[in-house]
Amino acid sequence: MIFITGDTHGDWKNRFKPECFPIGQSLNRSDYVIVCGDFGYWHDTDIERNNLDWLENQPWTTLFVDGNHSNFDRLKKLTVEEWNGGKIHKIHPHIIHLMRGQVFTIDDKTFFTFGGAQSHDIRDGILETDDPRIAEWQYDYCKMFRINHISWWQEELPSQKEMDEGIENLVKYGNKVDYIITHCPPTKTLDVMNMSRGFFDKLKSDRLTNYLQEIQQDVQYSNWYCGHMHENNRYKDNITVLYHNIIEIGGDAQ
Repeated sequence: MIFITGDTHGDWKNRFKPECFPIGQSLNRSDYVIVCGDFGYWHDTDIERNNLDWLENQPWTTLFVDGNHSNFDRLKKLTVEEWNGGKIHKIHPHIIHLMRGQVFTIDDKTFFTFGGAQSHDIRDGILETDDPRIAEWQYDYCKMFRINHISWWQEELPSQKEMDEGIENLVKYGNKVDYIITHCPPTKTLDVMNMSRGFFDKLKSDRLTNYLQEIQQDVQYSNWYCGHMHENNRYKDNITVLYHNIIEIGGDAQ
C-alpha cells in the first residue's frame, strides 16, 4: 500500500499518530508513506533526532520530496544512492529523500518526483547571519524575512541541470508515468488557486511552476500530488493538493 500526505514540517508524531492514521500500525516496510515536501529535515537538534528516530521506528517506509523549507546544506552532504530506478538520499534506512527529476518504480507503478518551491514568506528579504536587523526584527511579527543558510536556501528552486535531468528521464519512459509527486503545483493550477485568495495571499508563478506546467502538458499521468499550499483540494487535470489529509494512492479517495 502507498499513502501520501502534504507538508509535515517535522511534526511527524502528530501527523501519523494512530488517531490520525489508524491504518499505520498495520503496515510493514513494504508499505510507503510519501510526504509532498517541507518534510522537516532542518538543524540536527535533539528534538529533531528524537522525532526522526520515532518515525524510523514506525512500521512503514517514509519517502519525501524536498520543499522550500528544507536544509539543502544538510541534504547535499548525504551520499547519493540508487533506489528503485532513481537517485535518493537516505536519512535513515527507512526514511528516504526522493531527489528531483527522477522516475521510481514502487509497487509496479512509476512515480516522477520533483521537489522544491519558491518561498513566499520573504517580503522583507533574505538576510545574512550577521545582519543587525535580525535582532531588531525577530520579535516583530509583521516582518517576513528569512536568514540565508539558516531558514532559507537558494536551492529551493531547481538548477537547470536538475530540470534537464527530469525531462531526460521522462523521455526514457515515453513521457508517461503513473504518478507525479511535487511540492508546488504547476502554473495553471496555481492561477486557479489564486482566484480564491486575497490580494496579499496570491502566489506568483516562477520558473519551477512554469517548468511543471510544461510537464503537465507533455506527460501522461494518472494523478499528480503536491503540497506547499496548506490546503486539501482536488483540481482539474487530476491534480490533488494535500496538507493534513493522508490518502491512499490507488485507493477510493482519489
